[in-house]
Amino acid sequence: MRALRFMLLMVVTMIVMCAEVSAEGVPEKIPPVRQETSGGQVIVVEAASSSSFKGTLSLREKVNGEWKTTLSGIPVVLGKNGIGKSREGDGKTPVGTFPIGHAFGTAAKPAGLKLTYALAGRQDYWVDDLTSADYNKWVHYTGNPAAKWRSFERLYIPQYKYAVVIRYNDNPIVKGKGSAIFMHIWRSQDKPTAGCVAMSEANLLKVMSKLDPKQSPVITITRTQ
Repeated sequence: MRALRFMLLMVVTMIVMCAEVSAEGVPEKIPPVRQETSGGQVIVVEAASSSSFKGTLSLREKVNGEWKTTLSGIPVVLGKNGIGKSREGDGKTPVGTFPIGHAFGTAAKPAGLKLTYALAGRQDYWVDDLTSADYNKWVHYTGNPAAKWRSFERLYIPQYKYAVVIRYNDNPIVKGKGSAIFMHIWRSQDKPTAGCVAMSEANLLKVMSKLDPKQSPVITITRTQ
């Protein structure tokens, strides 16, 4: 009887051990981008390397329950020091997945655009002054900006003829973590940004026309795998 109990105990132990080994041996399926954070649209920006300011952009959309690439191979330029932003002024583009915010620009709203659009004028600024309560916020100010903030970015510039806010460091805003991260028009394909994602005007308009706030679009910024 004792021998039978011992054999049964050994069998049960072996079954449990095999189950644990099998569970550990099954690789966790990790998607290439965090599509689960999006309702239906994911912009994917892939830098050539962590230190490169050049990359490519694609758009993935959920169509009839399946993810499909609807735009691909769009050249972009990134921060002058690559990707992996950690502080204000480090010249890097942030890595991760972030919600897409509103669009804005110095030109009239593009026809057919679904994103909320704000017109930027000569008295509109994005504040990057670490000592200000306005840090990482758009502010309309009619006075002298240099007297109000130690550092700020003018929104009435050619690169912001059209732009889209990348909602980095806005919920909550952490002073010094970085500010004013957008998709916007590049100066050229060989000139990096201070941390934004930039591309040609034609390609930016193409991307903007696809974005639908009802689909809760996000942007994933990473390096080429």
